[in-house]
Amino acid sequence: MSSMRTVLASIGVFGIVGVGYGMWAIISPGEDRKREILKNLPEANPVRMAETRKRNALMLQVLKDAAETNDNIARGYGGQK
Repeated sequence: MSSMRTVLASIGVFGIVGVGYGMWAIISPGEDRKREILKNLPEANPVRMAETRKRNALMLQVLKDAAETNDNIARGYGGQK
């Protein structure tokens, strides 16, 4: 009886794994769809990438300036006097 339970449990586990893999295979996009998705990503547009690089550089400069000052910039632009 114990071996029968082991066999049924193993079949159940393999069945669940098989169903999960089957659902994943059905839902996942094909190669053409993957290429289309990659083509439409914002990183694929050179103008958008240049804007992103500029914005990141500005943010890094702001963070660098904030790290170098003793003012509490969270309180506003007035600074400590």
